[in-house]
This record gives sequence, C-alpha cells and structure tokens, in this order.
Amino acid sequence: MQTRKKYIFLTFLASWLLLFFFGREQLRRFAFFPRRNAAARRSWPRWADRTLLHSFAEPRELQGGGDTAQPSPRARRAAQLSRSQGSRCRMESCFDASRCQNGFKVFTYPREHSVPMSESYSKILSSIERSRYYTPRPEEACLFVLSIDTLDRDPLSAHYVRSVEQRIRSFPLWNSGRNHLIFNLYAGTWPNYTEELGFDIGHAMLAKASFHSKNFRPSFDVSIPLFPREHPQSGGQSGWLHHNSVPPKKKYLLVFKGKRYLTGIGSGTRNALHHIHNGRDIVSLTTCRHGKDWERHKDTRCDQDNVDYEKFDYQELLHNSTFCIVPRGRRLGSFRFLEALQAACIPVLLSDGWELPFSEAIDWGKAAVVGSERLLLQIPSTIRCIRPERVLAFQQQTQFLWDAYFSSVDKIVHTTLEIIRDRLLLHRSRSRFLWNALPGGLLALPDFSTHLGDFPFYYLQHGSGPSDKFTALLRAAPPLGSLSQPTLRLIQAVSRSQYCAQILVLWSCEKPPPPSGMWPQTAVPLTIIQGRTKLSDRFFPYAAIRTDAVLSLDEHTSLSTSEVDFAFVVWRSFPERIVGFSAWSHFWDPEQKRWGYTSRWTNKLSIVLTTAAFYHRYPGGWGGPRGAVRLRPALLILHRYYHSLFTEYLPAGLRELVDSLAACEDILMNLLVAAVTKLPPIKVTQWKQHKEAASQPVGWRAGVQGPPSWGQSPSPCIPLLPR
Repeated sequence: MQTRKKYIFLTFLASWLLLFFFGREQLRRFAFFPRRNAAARRSWPRWADRTLLHSFAEPRELQGGGDTAQPSPRARRAAQLSRSQGSRCRMESCFDASRCQNGFKVFTYPREHSVPMSESYSKILSSIERSRYYTPRPEEACLFVLSIDTLDRDPLSAHYVRSVEQRIRSFPLWNSGRNHLIFNLYAGTWPNYTEELGFDIGHAMLAKASFHSKNFRPSFDVSIPLFPREHPQSGGQSGWLHHNSVPPKKKYLLVFKGKRYLTGIGSGTRNALHHIHNGRDIVSLTTCRHGKDWERHKDTRCDQDNVDYEKFDYQELLHNSTFCIVPRGRRLGSFRFLEALQAACIPVLLSDGWELPFSEAIDWGKAAVVGSERLLLQIPSTIRCIRPERVLAFQQQTQFLWDAYFSSVDKIVHTTLEIIRDRLLLHRSRSRFLWNALPGGLLALPDFSTHLGDFPFYYLQHGSGPSDKFTALLRAAPPLGSLSQPTLRLIQAVSRSQYCAQILVLWSCEKPPPPSGMWPQTAVPLTIIQGRTKLSDRFFPYAAIRTDAVLSLDEHTSLSTSEVDFAFVVWRSFPERIVGFSAWSHFWDPEQKRWGYTSRWTNKLSIVLTTAAFYHRYPGGWGGPRGAVRLRPALLILHRYYHSLFTEYLPAGLRELVDSLAACEDILMNLLVAAVTKLPPIKVTQWKQHKEAASQPVGWRAGVQGPPSWGQSPSPCIPLLPR
C-alpha cells in the first residue's frame, strides 16, 4: 500500500512538472495567475531593469518644468544626427572644393577686441595673417578660421570661452562649418577628459592636439602637437644636435621625470613607471606633489618618490639620455613630446590610441619608438636591441622634424595648411618622401614640381644629376640707357663658355633697351626681358629659364670664359649650394651691438655675392651712397629652384625691404639657401686681379659696413640678419 501511494505521488508530481514546463502559457490564462503581473512579464529582461531604466529624473528635467530653453526631443535627435554625419566627414563630402579654384587662400574672421583671446591663439591667427595663404577678402577664401578662441575647451579653465555655438551660428559664413578649420589644444575636463569641445562643429575640420584615433577623421582632420604658451611665434631655437654630427655616447639610456597621477585617467601608466627604474642607465622619476589635495590621496611610495625626484635636473636628463619616455597625461598628448624632439632624445611613446601629430605626412617610425602602455616592462629590452646606426638615424630625424615642422607656431600652422592644400590638389601633392627628407615639405613647393629630379637636394637619392648647361641672367640698369663696353665684353665672354645654353638680359632701366643691332653677336640665344627697377626681380622664376643652373651677373662684372667654366664644373658637384668667387663673412660687433660684414681675406666665409654666382633657380644690383668704395663683382651660380623659393616662400615684407633699400639682395638669398640646406656657400679661387680688388677695406657695399675701425656708417641690412 505504501509503495502504491508513493508511485501515485510521483506520477502526480511529474504531471505537474511537465504541464509547467510545456504548457505554462495556457496555465497563465487561469484566474489564479494575477493580471497585475502582465506588465512585469512584458518588461524583458527583468534582471537588467535597474541598469536600463533610470529610477530617478535628471536634475535638468526637474528645473523649470516645461522650460522652452531645453531642447526638444526632435532637436536632440537632430544634434545627434549632425554629430553622426560630422564623424563621417571626408574632403569629398564635407568640403566645398569649388571655393578653391582660384588658389588656396585662408580668411580669418575679424577679431573682436572686447573678447579676450589667449596668447597661443593670437599667435596662430598671426601666423596665418602674415603668410602667403592669407586673404582679407572672404569671397576669395578657400578656408575660414574663426576669431573665437577654441584652443582651451576645458570648462574649468580661465581661457574657456562660453556660448561658442550660439555665436558661430550667427556668422553668415559659417554654413554648418563647411570649409572651416577649428584649432584646439585642450578638450574635455575632469574626471574623464573626453574630447568633447562643448559645441557642434558641424562639417568643420579639426586641427587638434591629443587626438584619439577613434575620433580622428582620416584625410579630413589634422592632428597637431601640444605646444606651450611660450612657444615662439617664428624662428625658434635649433635642435641640440648639430646637422650631420655624431652625438657623444649618452650617460643614460632611458629617462623620465614628471608627475604621477594617484587617481583618475592617465594614472595607470605613470604609476607603473617606477618598475623600470634601475638608478643606473634607466632613470624613471615621478612625484605626487602636485594638485591641491595630493596629500589626501598619497600612497606609501609618495614620500620616497618626492625625495628621489629632487635629485635629478630635468634638463640635464634630456641632454644626457638617448631615449625619453613620453607617457600620456590626463590627455593623450604632452609637452614632453616636443621637448624630447628638440633635445634629440628619441621619444618612447606610451599613449595608446594617440593619433600622432601630422601623421598623414610624417613617418614617425623613423624618429620615435611607439610602445604600448600594457607592455611597459618590455620597453628597456626593446630599445637595448636597437642597433647604434639606427639610433643615430633616429636622432638625426628628430632634429630634422623639429626644425622643419615644430620649432615655432608658424611652422606648426603652415604645416597644417599645407597638408590640407595637398588634399585639394592630389595631382600636385607632395610625396611622403618629400615630407620626411631634407629640407622638408614646407620647402619643397609642389607648384614648382613634384618630381624628385627637379629639386637640387635629391639627385643622390634619385640617381641623377643637374643639367650640363646653364642660363646666364644679366641684370642691366645703365643710367643713360646705353650699353657699356664692359657689358658687351661680359656677354661675349659668357657666350663662349661650352656650358652656356642661353643669355637672358634683365633690362631694369626706365629707358627702352637698345635695338637688336646694338647687341653683340653670340653663339647662344640672347633674350632681352623688360624688367622693373626692383632689385628682387633678379630672382624671379622667369619661364625662359629652362636649365637647372643660373649664372647671376650684373653689368659691372668682369669675367673670363675659363672662370665661368671652372665655377660651373664645381657647382655641378654641389648643386644644392651657392657657388661663387667673391666671399664675405659676417661678425657681431660687441661695442656697437649690431651685425657687420667684412670682405677681408680670412679663414671664414658666410656669404657669396650674388652679383656673379651660380645657383639653382627658384624665384640684385649694387647700391650704396655716392662715392662709396665698391668691390669688383665676381660670379655666383645656384639652382633655379631658389628663384621660386625667393618669390613664393619668403615673406613679401623681406622682398619689399630689399627693393626699398636697393641693396642686400645677396644677403637675403644667402640666408634663404642656408636656411634650406643647412650648408654654407662654396667659394672658388679667383684670378689675382680679383683678389687685389676684394682685399680692399670696404666702408660701404650695398650699404653694409665692415668692422668699426673701417667706418661708422650704420648697415641698412641689419633687419635681415638672425637675432
């Protein structure tokens, strides 16, 4: 009987279990299942209710119920859609290239003097307004830059500008941000430091520091470096490693000295840096002593870290280390990045996701070691495996990049604009090689050429050489408008050179040139170009110049055919430099506290006179007071590319200064070539009569004086000299 009851109970229990699992939908229709749970049954998944649904109202929803200032759901959806569309922006979809048909011109909005502006943003606007890209006419502009300071978008900062979105939407040129470029250095705030700018950028491009790769829009945005407020407007200090020099063996292999964040974003990497410190060739020092409440958060390592931190000088570590750790801070970028580049201390980057500055153009694999924050402990062994010759190549590349693109605000801004310009003209854009080899993308103008063989710097890499002929460019400005016998003899001597392809005479006189019958008969074509009285016209890139080499002469030059041939042969071995006979050297006069020049024969030279010299064309005459002692001009040769650089790259103010002084064009051209090549000119030997003429003391040559004992006349060319 007991067994029977047991089987009946088990059968009943099994039936209910089967009915529950396979027929519960039917059971739920019975009245003993409460209807009030129907809503709960439909809310799926029940276990996630508290995470998916807020159990409280947002504070802004409780303020001023029904306030019309709050965006409507439709407005919020529109803003989200705009941000979504902006994140997909590319040049072909969000940039109106038709505005750039007349050239790449940039318009900056008029400055509002009542609105404060940071020093850094003022430098950025000045860099644009003083450049060859600038136009004061918005209808001519291809690109627009706001006058509203958008560099610091941290609401806790004193430079944070409020109500940006309302102001930019009132601008008639805004057009949802199309063809606009927005500069930014700091985005987001404590504690997460997101990359939000606090306003909708629409279809505008961002030139931004600390860019994360997931927010970076390739071929649209530009990643720029984080630079300090003290960063120079122009010029800038040179790198610590001299050009083409081998640095001595450094005391330290790897160094870091900086803040350690105890909590929050960026703290993980810096808190782990002490693990690689060995106190010998690897020095990694951090300090907790920063911020308002560091003592409240300090850990057991802080006191000892602070003591060790004071034992080393930061600048000394930079000077004496081969590699420098550049970890992320609160944001991805750091001032330390530019400091390491300048110091020729190879950056070891520990900032996962950072879109490196100008990565579209610069190959950072040749100048930096990109590490991973998660693999910090592998960094020492990794850099120890780098061969010495590659270490040297890394160091030299850091110096090139610093000088070419990062040493001043001007270079940072101009690099940004040139990258955008290359996107618009892909058929005339620079190759990655031009951006990463001397003299750099800013000095390899695509309007001249994009072919390596057309530049004087790349013959070795290209496996070619300059052309075997030259063009003689003679500037003639006779006061009476008639040809002198020395000028006629000069033309005949040059035309007899086996390397001369043609002679161009730049007639810089108000009177018309003599008729063709008055000019000498030559074996090469002789062309007269009607010029202006401006001295800078000598270096204009005339279309008639078709050879690589240009022989620059003036009507007072006295040369023999053999001298011309000899100088040209020398130039073909050094096509990137100026080659000439007559050399000068500059000096600093400590008593007068100004620069001066001397033509005395010394063991030093810094200038070759352009009144008779060879050079590569890329777009002077003599000047000075009446009765001044004048040297006999020699010869100068340079590549035609420098004519174009002289005309298109140099600031217009420098050329205007030369024209107003009617002098100093040789100084300006020598400075240009030296800045491009980082090399001095080459002096070739002269005949005895030239030596005797050049050895005379000179009180004036084109208004430039010698040492104080030779005369006290001031030099008008001083504004051209580096400070």
